[in-house]
Amino acid sequence: MRIVAATILVAALAASGGAARALRVPGAAKCPVFPASNPWNQRVDRLPVAAGSGAIIASIGASTGLHADFGSGRWEGSPIGIPFDVVSRKTPRSKVGFEYADESDHVGYPVPKGVHIEGGSDHHALLLDRDACRLYELGGLEKQGGRWHAWAGATWNLRSNHVRPAGWTSADAAGLPIFPGLARWDEARRGVIDHALRFTVERSRRAYVYPARHYASSLTDPSLPPMGLRVRLRASFDIRPFPRQARIVLTALKRYGMLVADNGSNWYITGAPSPGWSNDQLHTLGRVTGSDFEVVDTTSLHP
Repeated sequence: MRIVAATILVAALAASGGAARALRVPGAAKCPVFPASNPWNQRVDRLPVAAGSGAIIASIGASTGLHADFGSGRWEGSPIGIPFDVVSRKTPRSKVGFEYADESDHVGYPVPKGVHIEGGSDHHALLLDRDACRLYELGGLEKQGGRWHAWAGATWNLRSNHVRPAGWTSADAAGLPIFPGLARWDEARRGVIDHALRFTVERSRRAYVYPARHYASSLTDPSLPPMGLRVRLRASFDIRPFPRQARIVLTALKRYGMLVADNGSNWYITGAPSPGWSNDQLHTLGRVTGSDFEVVDTTSLHP
């Protein structure tokens, strides 16, 4: 078994001089992170602004700054961000009990010895099988009486655009995969993040839009964002004064935007932890506020 932490670089990128290309899994260079046609991998910088954009941005917080919920070092004893493990066909499969059993995938999960579990209250575990090119994600993972338990679990074929059944959650409230929306150091090191990112809002609407499949709110105010809502940084926003790592994130937010994936703090962007991140550089993202974003009309991205 081989467990690969989020700091491992893709060998193919190093060999090619870091040229940007379709995403690959660190430690699993033959596996795409979904097809190029997947919404996560589609640029949205030329799509129209959605109706009601201003009201939705205001509901999230027009004067609230971005926050990189990832970085280097530790916070309250845990790495900063959501870690992941790369596993193989040889990794033993475990049975997992679920709180939301009717919306979880009941399969054997390749939970390796020493699995990396997110700190805080969410306890996400992201597992990528490099042999099957399959993604397994668990939320609220913990041992109970010697057995694994989670609030929900979901799996995806990384070579497919298939989404979860309508109304089903995942390890994320929106029913989305978490891994493809993470900012990763191996991407930042090559200089390009070529996919959308994942972020949270404090209040969401009782609705979801593609590719999300689940809502997590009883509120019906149309000014609130539904799960799966996509925003992008305005094209006119000047990113030149920012340090390199922040510019890489901001460029991705202009080209690919970010999706509402869960309830949490407003404008918190998710990434994988790595000693390569500069917390000082990432903290400058706080100078970017909600008013610098606009909601994207993504109806054209539907299959």
